[in-house]
Amino acid sequence: MTENSSFATMLGHWSRVQGDEIAVTFLDYRASADGNAISLTWRELDDRVSAVAERARELAQPGDRAAVLVNQSADYVVAFLAAIRAGLVAVPLFAPSLPGHGDRLTAVLDDCSPALVLTTDDERDDVKGLVTGPEILVVDAVPAEPRTREWPAPDPDDLAYLQYTSGSTRSPAGVMLTHRNVVTNAQQALRAYGARRGATSTVSWLPLFHDMGLILGAGAPVVGGLTSVLMDPLAFLERPERWLRALSASPGAISAAPNFAYAYSASRVSEREKSYLELSRVVSLINGSEPVLPSTIAKFQDAFAECGLRPEVHRASYGLAEATVLVSVTDAGSPSRQVTFDRDRLAAGTATPAPGGATSTLVSCGRPVDQRIRIVDPDGVPVPDGTVGEIWVSGPNVGRGYWNRPDATFGRQVPGEPGEWLATGDLGVLFEGELFMTGRMKDLIIVDGRNHYPQDVEQTVEAHPVVRPHSAAAFSVPGEDGEAAVVVLERARDTEADFGEVAAWLRSEVSAVHGLRLRDVVFTEPGEVSRTSSGKISRALTRQRYLDGSLDARRLA
Repeated sequence: MTENSSFATMLGHWSRVQGDEIAVTFLDYRASADGNAISLTWRELDDRVSAVAERARELAQPGDRAAVLVNQSADYVVAFLAAIRAGLVAVPLFAPSLPGHGDRLTAVLDDCSPALVLTTDDERDDVKGLVTGPEILVVDAVPAEPRTREWPAPDPDDLAYLQYTSGSTRSPAGVMLTHRNVVTNAQQALRAYGARRGATSTVSWLPLFHDMGLILGAGAPVVGGLTSVLMDPLAFLERPERWLRALSASPGAISAAPNFAYAYSASRVSEREKSYLELSRVVSLINGSEPVLPSTIAKFQDAFAECGLRPEVHRASYGLAEATVLVSVTDAGSPSRQVTFDRDRLAAGTATPAPGGATSTLVSCGRPVDQRIRIVDPDGVPVPDGTVGEIWVSGPNVGRGYWNRPDATFGRQVPGEPGEWLATGDLGVLFEGELFMTGRMKDLIIVDGRNHYPQDVEQTVEAHPVVRPHSAAAFSVPGEDGEAAVVVLERARDTEADFGEVAAWLRSEVSAVHGLRLRDVVFTEPGEVSRTSSGKISRALTRQRYLDGSLDARRLA
């Protein structure tokens, strides 16, 4: 690894070192229920990337933005790495055919103003109908040829790509990430997850335009020389057993998913399907991107222990796009630590262990990986361990800021601490040396002067059998007498009920458990609660739809 390493230079390195070994395999389930494996060796991947990069440099200049509008596939990896090799600033996005995200795609393209759009032949017409200014390069129409030029190594502080946030609490913003940022974080992830060339591989269905999906599925494997196994998110949602079978078939598998995916897999994989699984070789299963629930870890482990799954492979993690992705993760070799805290004291800002009563059990997100974490008060002053505050992060993996937003700097200062710090907007607490995330500052429900974490309220209402699991969004809205709490949720499929009666029961339960009065309980059909591009519940967008009345036509109660 050299000072001027980039994803593209590392691809060239592994092409020379292990050119005939498999670099990436895409499991394509569009034409076959069992999946059609499409693989590229390191040399084949390197040749395809070079050929596309050559063509890209004819259409755009170094530093221009190059938007990747490709479906999940090996072609996506080719397009992304080719943009970087050509000295362009890659913008990993998604194909226009991805349902439900057209407005977001248009907004991001307007924000980044790409000079070049990389896509595939099956998306060409949709892309032409979407963009008018940029050049369009169809990557699967470029013949693969051995490289005809030596590409210079980039300056490590040049931009590598813009990682647009998923927009869970605000409109998407493009995080400016340098080659130094992304290679550093890939190295941090490789060390933290226990990756070893020749002994481990990555398996991912996460979208490649998402921060974790991109690093796990492309960045870390290219830096570490690991085989990457990819599948489409829809293939996982249709049959989660596919993900588990890929883990079984991949030596030393390392994978990651949001909390909901583990619960979803545990409930949807049948006993017959489990008979084909061998999970004893799995190295790490990262659980992050949303609050990690102890019940989910237990449910997943109980479901797949008979398949050889070891409890210690569960690794709870914290990260965000502004830090490339990974910030902290639990220690390898032992199950994630869980601590039960007094709920009221936690909401008031102090983490106090409690054996019973009104409690919240939090799962540790571990320790920072070659970076620093501080918990600070609203003035940016560090607070004592055991006190809830905003999580601030400092490290070489932290990006330079947001594209087109010069005032939104990441360079904050902590009194008495060297370097620049990223204010994450997340709430957390350091307890006995480990980070516990408690929520997002903008999501916090404050009613009558008391703080309530929305995930606590959501867990309470989702315990009712009429409520679809992982579908609730709790938030606050302005009222005549101050802020008021609202819950929007989906009914369980194939369930009939008097939703008015259920809503009354939920109001009573939330009042009894949390001391919180709900102004409104909105039941909708399955699939109506807004989600981010990575599948998380978007409280902000659901709140917006509630306030503008667009949920009214879909409400059942």
